[in-house]
Amino acid sequence: MRSLECLVSPDGSLFTHDRAAQVEIVVPVRDEERDLGPSIRRLAAYLSTRFPFRAVVTIADNGSTDRTWAVARALAAEFDAVRTVHLDQSGRGRALRSVWSASDADVLAYMDVDLSTDLNALLPLVAPLLSGHSDLAIGTRLARGARVVRGPRREVISRCYNMLLHATLGAGFSDAQCGFKAIRADKARLLLPLTRDTGWFFDSELLVLAERAGLRIHEVPVDWVDDPDSRVKVVATALADLRGIARLRWGLSRGTIRVPRLGGRVPPGGPGRPGEPARPGGLYRQLARFLAVGVASTLAYVVLYLGLRTGLSAQLANAVSLLATALLNTAVNRRFTFGIRGRPDLARHQAQGLLAFGAGLALTSGALAALHAVAAIRFVIYRHWVFRRRRAPATLRTPAAAPSNEPTRHGAATGAVPAATVLTFHTKNGQH
Repeated sequence: MRSLECLVSPDGSLFTHDRAAQVEIVVPVRDEERDLGPSIRRLAAYLSTRFPFRAVVTIADNGSTDRTWAVARALAAEFDAVRTVHLDQSGRGRALRSVWSASDADVLAYMDVDLSTDLNALLPLVAPLLSGHSDLAIGTRLARGARVVRGPRREVISRCYNMLLHATLGAGFSDAQCGFKAIRADKARLLLPLTRDTGWFFDSELLVLAERAGLRIHEVPVDWVDDPDSRVKVVATALADLRGIARLRWGLSRGTIRVPRLGGRVPPGGPGRPGEPARPGGLYRQLARFLAVGVASTLAYVVLYLGLRTGLSAQLANAVSLLATALLNTAVNRRFTFGIRGRPDLARHQAQGLLAFGAGLALTSGALAALHAVAAIRFVIYRHWVFRRRRAPATLRTPAAAPSNEPTRHGAATGAVPAATVLTFHTKNGQH
């Protein structure tokens, strides 16, 4: 294992034979003409003053339609340590795979263009890889020590997604989606050909494959501030992630994705063929697996429903979310809970699973309709009973006596005669 001191010369510069970049940091961008310039200048300033290794920044423009490519070329002309790569097709995964595959650096890293992650985490991210201690490193917003500023909606979605990865693919890392990762180039050359995703699921796919290959993943708690102008489309990304999870789970279960053993760590699922889960046991073990899949499916449903509700009605968002999670739930339970693999009876199992989906759809749709009905009934009750205006009770008042021109007895003021006034009786002879 190499120490960090052997990588740096006494004057603080990188000590290598060919002075090639030790770390290549890729910044994938698409239609980011406004944020690209300030972010790259901030990153370049950090690398030149506070980063002890020689590094190059590669701006990977993938399918931009605005002035992003022109801004990137201007930045490359301004800084010696900045270069550019242009791809006609969009996709963060496609851009990272293309640049990393052609790189000659020892460590390959990437970060999002908004620099939501504090740059002080960059050295702790790459140092274990340069020293040979670890094979991959990820920034995590979900581990102890991380400081995160973001809204509750994105917090819930992120945690649900990572719990889904843990339940369906046996992932052990805490945060798959933080845009702040690095990998040793020699390990990347072995794993990149196994990846298929070209979009946002690329990170998760690479991490799952690395973990199953027995590689060591180093996690760095980061300071992270949410970008309110994020270009991520929540609904499309969530659906693409679910498709990626299903494809990866299916390939690992059938053995069409074969992961080589690259490290000494036992992959998830125990000994045997990489990616193959342990054989399901008796009733209690099957029940435990079924409950775990159910929890993961529920979390996936919540994530999808919350995302779809921004553009769809409640009933339609409910139907789409249930359908996607029903297909995934059936496929995972088929293999993970009951140990059934291969194509026999696959269509029948999915068809029967869809019947269960229909029952769930009827129940939840009825519940949504009942909620609307209950709300209407409650409004009527509130209006006509709870908050009904009540008339003030009538008060018994003695009407005032009619005014009289005759003087009152004993000089008393005119007015009503009280009920308790002593009555005066007149006799025939005039006596009182």
